[in-house]
Amino acid sequence: MPNETFTLRSPMPVPAEELYSWHARPLAFQRLQPPWEDARIIKQEGTFGKDGFRVTIRTRTVGPLRGTWVADAFDFQPGSRFQDRALEGPFASWHHTHLMVPGDAGTSVLEDTIEYRLPLGIAGRALAGGMVRERLAAMFAYRHFITASDLRRHAKFAHKPRLTIALTGSRGLIGSELVPFLTTGGHKVVRLLTGDATPPYDDGTKWVAWKPDQPLAADTFDGIDAVIHLAGDNVAEGRWTDAKKQKILDSRTGPTRAIAQSIAALPLDRRPKVFVCASAVGFYGNRGEEELTEDSPAGEGFFPQVAKVWENACAPAQDAGVRTAYMRIGVALSPKSGALGKQLLPFKMGVGAVLGDGKQWVPWITVNDVVGAIYHTLMSDEIRGPVNTVGPNPVTNRTFTKTLGRVLSRPAFFWLPGVALRAVFGGVADDALLASMKARPAKLATDGFTFDHPDLEPALRFLLGR
Repeated sequence: MPNETFTLRSPMPVPAEELYSWHARPLAFQRLQPPWEDARIIKQEGTFGKDGFRVTIRTRTVGPLRGTWVADAFDFQPGSRFQDRALEGPFASWHHTHLMVPGDAGTSVLEDTIEYRLPLGIAGRALAGGMVRERLAAMFAYRHFITASDLRRHAKFAHKPRLTIALTGSRGLIGSELVPFLTTGGHKVVRLLTGDATPPYDDGTKWVAWKPDQPLAADTFDGIDAVIHLAGDNVAEGRWTDAKKQKILDSRTGPTRAIAQSIAALPLDRRPKVFVCASAVGFYGNRGEEELTEDSPAGEGFFPQVAKVWENACAPAQDAGVRTAYMRIGVALSPKSGALGKQLLPFKMGVGAVLGDGKQWVPWITVNDVVGAIYHTLMSDEIRGPVNTVGPNPVTNRTFTKTLGRVLSRPAFFWLPGVALRAVFGGVADDALLASMKARPAKLATDGFTFDHPDLEPALRFLLGR
């Protein structure tokens, strides 16, 4: 039975040589994985660009197919092409050619061509052929979009030197996307990992052990140009008991203060030049219809209390003259986890619901735009202090609910009153689910940051492959 062929071509904003280099840098595969596919490398052998480079990938879905893939790459022609083929996996045959074609005026064209054959011959094609082609189209549309977007964002600061960045929270929702974004852009990442945690394989990044409740050794910062601190206890896991609240607070304030003090204690010539710390748009609390910018005061309640103390813990680094910014991150959307991840199952089952009266404003932003905003803040000398890391077009909960239902082609006409939410979730209901925060990204907008997804429905379709 003959192979089937899938091809996608897209313009890229950099020369073919840089396009190839982007693919050749550490963690390019991870950066290109659509969030709905749940594929991850569990083993990597050899070096990209040399014979013997091989990866083992665990995947739960490529269309209807499941299993473990073993693939090797070959035919490396820098600035032009490389190929990979499946040695083991759910396809009967898989051969992928990555072609970088020079374009006009410093641009190029990325061409991905896959020749594949499904198992079970004619029966396999009849049962799964259409679905596989649809998933390939969605997957490679995502990959090409991410490639072009990342290249544009890195090109904006191409005049600046590449950095070595110490990073906490590298395995969280945002950190796990930020690391491959940075490495494919030519930056080096040093992961600060807690306990006995280590990367699952040699992924091209360095790591050092980190005890969040203790100051960092001075040599931790040797060669470090910037620090990004994202670590903190997950606020969405578990009921908000007094113990949980204390853990949320302690996991943010203590480690942040320890890092900031460690930076400030360094000699001037050894200090990182930038300290970027996570914070939360919850700083503003429940504010109804009020337009919220970075100049708006803090609100009342547990979230504002945490955010204020969290940001204040950055003071030692700031007082020592280190450019310091705290990202007031909104509702970061990804199907992997977080708010969107938790909503997908009930929405797919047709029981999506408006929360409370549905009038509360949701300060949403895609995880990819969070990553872009962190990078812009890292590289722009003009940004310091609070940074509203939210999309430019917030929506009400009712609009969010109806839009997600429409994207998933599911009804969303249920309603969960506030009293029911409080009974189930306790204090988190008022501080997170029912709070209205109409925040605007004023600093990012003023500094020329461009959002990939300013509007909700296209953002959801992009994230869900719809």
